[in-house]
Amino acid sequence: MGKAGTGCERGNLPADTTSFVGRKADVAEVKQLLTRARLVTLTGVGGVGKTRLAVQTAAGLSRAFPDGVWLVELDGLQDPALVAHTVLEALGVHDETGRSPADVLAEHLRDRRTLVVLDNCEHLLDACAVLAHDLLRAAPGLRLLATSRERLALAGEHLWPVSPLPVPEPGRPLAGGAWLRYPALTLFAERAMAVDPGFAVTAENQDRVGSICRLLAGIPLAIELAAVRLRVLTLAELEAGLDDCFALPRAVKRGGEPRHQTLRAAVEWSFTLCSPAERHLWARASVFAGGFDLAAAERVCAGDGLPAADLRHRIAGLVEKSVLIREADGDRQRFRLLEPLRQFGRDKLTASGETASVLRRMRDHYLDVAERSERAWFGPEQADIFRRTRLEHANLRSALDYSLTEPGELGTGLRLASTLWFYWAGCGVFGEGRHWLDRALALAAEPDAERAKALCVNGYVATLQGDNAAAVAMLEECRAYARRTGDEVALAYATHRLGCNLLVGDDVGDAKTLFEEALARYRQLGELNSNVMLAGIELAIASVFLGDLDRAGRLCEEACATGAAHGEQWAHAYAVYAQALVALGRGDLDRAAEHGRDCLRVKSTFHDLLGIVLAIEALAWTEAAREQWEPAAVMLGSAQPIWQAVGFPMFGSRYFGAPHGECETRTRRALGDGPFEAAVRRGREFGLPEAIAYALGDSGPSRPAATDPARPTPLTEREGEVAFLIADGRSNQEIADRLVISRRTAEGHVNRILRKLGFDSRAQVAAWAARNPQVPTPQS
Repeated sequence: MGKAGTGCERGNLPADTTSFVGRKADVAEVKQLLTRARLVTLTGVGGVGKTRLAVQTAAGLSRAFPDGVWLVELDGLQDPALVAHTVLEALGVHDETGRSPADVLAEHLRDRRTLVVLDNCEHLLDACAVLAHDLLRAAPGLRLLATSRERLALAGEHLWPVSPLPVPEPGRPLAGGAWLRYPALTLFAERAMAVDPGFAVTAENQDRVGSICRLLAGIPLAIELAAVRLRVLTLAELEAGLDDCFALPRAVKRGGEPRHQTLRAAVEWSFTLCSPAERHLWARASVFAGGFDLAAAERVCAGDGLPAADLRHRIAGLVEKSVLIREADGDRQRFRLLEPLRQFGRDKLTASGETASVLRRMRDHYLDVAERSERAWFGPEQADIFRRTRLEHANLRSALDYSLTEPGELGTGLRLASTLWFYWAGCGVFGEGRHWLDRALALAAEPDAERAKALCVNGYVATLQGDNAAAVAMLEECRAYARRTGDEVALAYATHRLGCNLLVGDDVGDAKTLFEEALARYRQLGELNSNVMLAGIELAIASVFLGDLDRAGRLCEEACATGAAHGEQWAHAYAVYAQALVALGRGDLDRAAEHGRDCLRVKSTFHDLLGIVLAIEALAWTEAAREQWEPAAVMLGSAQPIWQAVGFPMFGSRYFGAPHGECETRTRRALGDGPFEAAVRRGREFGLPEAIAYALGDSGPSRPAATDPARPTPLTEREGEVAFLIADGRSNQEIADRLVISRRTAEGHVNRILRKLGFDSRAQVAAWAARNPQVPTPQS
């Protein structure tokens, strides 16, 4: 889904790919409602246009929410426990600690003015209601716009029923050109012209188009599905087919509101017009939580009425009928079902009795994908594996959920959860990794090799989160099992991971002993992979802490040679980080900076938050050693929110923290308290991409040249006072109150200051003001 074109300055709203018809008045009303209510829920039947209305409304409000307008898509989510995780992902908030995701969200939103769209809440109603209640209490600047077939039933919730598009009254012929007054007919015309460029609504056919839209009750999805049939049907045939369809009692379910019955009948008719093979594909594809590629379709959907050789043709047929949406993924194609069509397909799959077998094939496919990725991780495909795994995140969730809820499948669920270690631990997904591993270990308590691997993986993730007690308990259980059963592989990994725990716990001597033991065991087993590389790299870091730079350097060179020989990048980058520490210890600052930047570039490719923040820290220490004080302070600031996302800053470790503390002390002394705090504040306000770009010296949030204190400020006296208040951390409203001016006047001053100074953020103004003593202080 595209992320541009909505006019939203901050956020993730998708770009429009088709025109938005007939809802301008609704958009205006919902906007107005959001000025009075903090929770507005758009309700209505599937396919009526709730999502499109919500997105259009949100896009039009972007200027009112300086901290962003964000769309959270819940349609592919099944586990209620992951609702808060999903919101964090959508907002781009990175927190992989053991804290509750709801608490992290509340903290993130507390002082922000943000609009969040919770889309498709109906199947997760209780979880969405609880989260909405907690967030609205914690964050006074938050507005929530939800879409759901049912209300959330919260105090203060305002409902906006989304009605179908207006259609002409029956029995009254339309005057010439009158069809343009009816949005349903306009939508039909636009979608029909997309499949048949020669189509046009005329005085001769407008009544028939009106009849078709009336039969479809003005429901946008039903109209779109019908319009694409003009590839093969005339208007008269389309009208007759719909008329016959709705005349059949079996076409609708008893009960429920008539509009829902109408949509279901329209979708049912579209289903009956598909070939038998296309129907099989539609029903079986409903098991995919996110998009899917051709390989997944072949494994999951083919067979028994749908020959594999026919699959590409049948997919193309459903794309032409607008049942499947085609999305580009580089040079490959992915496909997805719109949510109402996916739910319809799932009903058909259930009725066929195939659900269990198709879900099992889906799980088996993604287990194979995960296991192939794990094997290939130690090689040149790592970056592509990360990208593909992230793309399949929703489907992997579904595969895990199936395995942990279906009787007899727990062992496979445990296997899948631990196989994904490279994603959980390597790509900044600690929190969700713990969720699945904790859940699997609690359910599958039988001591065996699969449980041992899961214990080791979860112990490692817990260590990275700073949850040392839980980590030690799991790793010791794994080691005890390994000794009891003679499982040498499990013993090597458990020993290695206990060494990691000791390293961040400042027991460096014992950590060194365990790393050496683990490496000896790995060599004896003939084991070589990214984890084995890490054992040598972590031994190098322990050697740095113990003052043995020569040994640390040799270990880093060995790891780099191994990485280069196998095309491995992820662990290799940690070896480069350790080389930066060695270079710093030797006073080779140019090499330290080069290693730090090289590590950061690779780690940003994998979204490895731990690797990213360690590299930024090393670069900050290097800048301080060069007496480049402002960049050092900015990078220290930019590291703070990343550490909060990972766990304890510098692991809470004395050894990791000592150079950080020395850097901070020297930089503060050199800059002075005010300029130091301003620079740190500037870095703290960076998003993750900005923090990375700044540390690399790339374009983006540039490092402004030092201002000559003797140079006259370009600001007027009043603008200087506003700049001082910006540096003091005041909001526009607080500036207005202090200077006894209107908020709009204050905003105008801020905009002129940004324009005159050539800056694009308040943080840059704050840093500038801190460096310019001639900026006037407002009179009390």
